[in-house]
Amino acid sequence: MTAAAVAVERLEKTLGTNKVLRGVSFEAKPGEIFGLLGPNGAGKTTTLRIICTLLSPDAGTVEVMGFGTRKAPEEVRRRIGVVTADIGVYPRLSARENIEYLGRLCGLFGGELTRRVDGVMERLDMGSFAKQRAESLSSGQKQKVAIARAIVHDPDVLMFDEPTSNLDVLASKEVREFMVEAKGRGKCVIFSTHVMHDAERLCDHMTILHHGRVIASGSTDEVRGGRRDLEDSFLALVEAN
Repeated sequence: MTAAAVAVERLEKTLGTNKVLRGVSFEAKPGEIFGLLGPNGAGKTTTLRIICTLLSPDAGTVEVMGFGTRKAPEEVRRRIGVVTADIGVYPRLSARENIEYLGRLCGLFGGELTRRVDGVMERLDMGSFAKQRAESLSSGQKQKVAIARAIVHDPDVLMFDEPTSNLDVLASKEVREFMVEAKGRGKCVIFSTHVMHDAERLCDHMTILHHGRVIASGSTDEVRGGRRDLEDSFLALVEAN
């Protein structure tokens, strides 16, 4: 059996007076797209922030490729790339400069940095806007910059937090295709969304959160159960919990 790329065990987190996570557990493996689903406020983004070491849990553990987020946060950060709906590129830097900057933060320099940046820009077909300032790019182009930054250090785990929510149809399609490509290259892809149509098409396994608790977990077929589609199953689960 393939070992988990990301293992989350009994996470608890309170922010202010709000108990955001209540014993969340799941595993995501290499070579799969794992869906972290739930309505807004379910705890998805908080869970991802804990996985990538931006937040510390009040209780529970997270391991990424065998490294714990508490004991080895730098090793965890080396092995993950994150793409969010809030793209957050530096507006005065060019597309290429944005990627180079993140590459340096990940420990890439000199010829290795140049090779990696050239590689990701070619793979994402970014040559036509490589030298443009990010402030002049379209939303889809900015999202490509965000993806390139996330993969320039060739991480084992890619996390996409609502990556298509601000994109048009064509740009959203490119993001989905990239996730499938990453899965085919053996990466563990964690896809956080509340769009059930995307999740049903893309995800191999999934966990559904509601009010900070896991209310369903398993393969996409298992979670769908006997219902017509995943959205019907999702609505029934949420309404019952």
